[in-house]
Amino acid sequence: MAKTKTHFTCQACGYQSPKWLGRCTDCGAWGSLVEEVDAASAQSRPAWGAAGGQAKPVLLKDVEATSEARRLTAIAELDRVLGGGVVQGSLVLIGGDPGIGKSTLLLMAVDKLGKDRPALYVSGEESLRQTRMRAERLGVTGEQLHLFAETDLDKVLTQAERLAPGSLVIDSIQTMFLPELGSAPGSVSQVRECAGRLMAYAKKTGVPTFLVGHVTKEGSIAGPRVLEHMVDTVLYFEGERGHPFRILRAHKNRFGSTNEIGVFEMKGAGLVEVPDPSALFLQERPKGASGSVVTSTLNGTRPILVEVQALVAPTGYGTARRTAIGVDSNRVALLAAVLEKKQDVQLLGCDIFVNVAGGMTLTEPASDLAVCAALVSSLQNRPIDAQTLILGEVGLAGEVRAVAQVEPRLAEAAKMGFKRVVLPKGSARRLETRRLEVLGVDRLEEALDLLVR
Repeated sequence: MAKTKTHFTCQACGYQSPKWLGRCTDCGAWGSLVEEVDAASAQSRPAWGAAGGQAKPVLLKDVEATSEARRLTAIAELDRVLGGGVVQGSLVLIGGDPGIGKSTLLLMAVDKLGKDRPALYVSGEESLRQTRMRAERLGVTGEQLHLFAETDLDKVLTQAERLAPGSLVIDSIQTMFLPELGSAPGSVSQVRECAGRLMAYAKKTGVPTFLVGHVTKEGSIAGPRVLEHMVDTVLYFEGERGHPFRILRAHKNRFGSTNEIGVFEMKGAGLVEVPDPSALFLQERPKGASGSVVTSTLNGTRPILVEVQALVAPTGYGTARRTAIGVDSNRVALLAAVLEKKQDVQLLGCDIFVNVAGGMTLTEPASDLAVCAALVSSLQNRPIDAQTLILGEVGLAGEVRAVAQVEPRLAEAAKMGFKRVVLPKGSARRLETRRLEVLGVDRLEEALDLLVR
């Protein structure tokens, strides 16, 4: 009888070692190597590329250029993030914290996709009765929605080939396993092999396939990094604890932009689309409060108005605190240093807290001027006009630099009832139409004089 061969695989990066190690020599993770059984033979491994590739190479000019056919899910926010709908044969990976709404969103999506063709929802974590209870709560009729509670991927693919669905959902990829591998579900080898077979199935049949992925405590999708490279689209479902808002963001998309976001609100009946996020994020803005300003962030083609709040208070400890939620903390520390050095604003002995209300995250530097204005407003306890929008990137010399795509930002502000905008002069000169009173500034000092002083 042949001796069973094993190896040790790092569950963080996929590194393989013939013997156990306390620390992975590749990524440095401690206690991450797990013993796995080698595959019986090389022939047992699936030929992933053969299912979706060609028999021989062809010239680029000989490839027929056709636009990708898309199917709408009837969930406008999801279709926006996907780039206009679901592409035939695409493999979509969606990750997020437990309970954030991944399964809820996909159950609603495949129900819409299953109106003309049957859809298959494979649950490896819930029983059929649990899925039925959730569907009733969401109002999902499921006339052509087939449920299958199974973790053996061979059986799943067999049923998928028999049913020939129009869409397929695997919830989740970490629960699927292939018996011939011998390792436990969720291990690096199982996740990699299962994702490879699902990718081959999607490309061969043209069935759009959705994978639900678990996330680690650091917030990244669990399993090997190659999983994100294999799929066509990677979506992250984000949301702060205590906030009903959920933001769907694309981190990778071969068929569309990665800048688009979708906004949802979690209610008792499930996820509800938010067609006007600006009104939602500003509906509870306090009136006449210091340290509260409004700026505009651009996500793809959608401008969203958000409230930036700052609180500056004398510190009770030896070292002042710098806390930021929704804004890069390093960026806040940089702007505080610019205010101290260039504007003589005494923040050295003060605790600084900056928050973006509603759970949004600001990644572009166009919100720099708003953060500076909120800090000075809180320090001097002087409110800023509630009908003023603030835009601008702040440099280390105290200059205010231009921002991109000002027109859609101002159009959104005018729709929300704002009267004036403070923005860089470089951006003001590019405006073709002025729906608001435009106050252009070159220096941080000019902006603070207009807004606070």
